[in-house]
Amino acid sequence: MLEFLPAYSPDYNLIELVWHSCKEYIAHRLFTSVEELRSLLDRLLNQNELCIQWQRKIKNKGNSSTAT
Repeated sequence: MLEFLPAYSPDYNLIELVWHSCKEYIAHRLFTSVEELRSLLDRLLNQNELCIQWQRKIKNKGNSSTAT
């Protein structure tokens, strides 16, 4: 059974939880170069250094959902 999602539905897209976790991790940090930021993102996303809380609720414009 197919269930179509609304055109804009970040609350149902798990990559949004990944990006949210990345942004939380790098927020309020100062980088001396773009390469330093790029290196950190590579470690987080490609070398499994990012810890994602999958049971966390994503909030977007008043809506929330739980990633499972």
